[in-house]
Amino acid sequence: MKNDISHFQGKVEQLLIRHRSVLDSLSKYQETNAKVNRAITKTITFCGCLTVNASSQDVPEDANFKDLKEYTNTHLDGCLCEQCKDIIEEKIGNNLFYMAAICNLLDLDMDDIIEKELDKISTLGRFNLS
Repeated sequence: MKNDISHFQGKVEQLLIRHRSVLDSLSKYQETNAKVNRAITKTITFCGCLTVNASSQDVPEDANFKDLKEYTNTHLDGCLCEQCKDIIEEKIGNNLFYMAAICNLLDLDMDDIIEKELDKISTLGRFNLS
């Protein structure tokens, strides 16, 4: 996986010309993030392949931290249809493009960031609440 991320980040470095300003990349990153949110929303409001069934999460007061997952849910019912899946994957890909662009502009390595985050969540485990 490390090689794929490095390859992706390198390709973004080669292709990003128009939005080389950090301000342009930041605004495009934010815009693509909004498009991910909108695409997920449309799976519910337009397609209907997903529905939201939301209510308060009933967690017993004496529940152990490790058991919290048993008492909480995603509030989603259904599964993504192929069309919605394709659209969301495309929007997330665009978002990753601008994330990689920001990393490049700041001379950050996405592999290192992912590795550090993996180490952190592996060490903290269930106590990773950030």
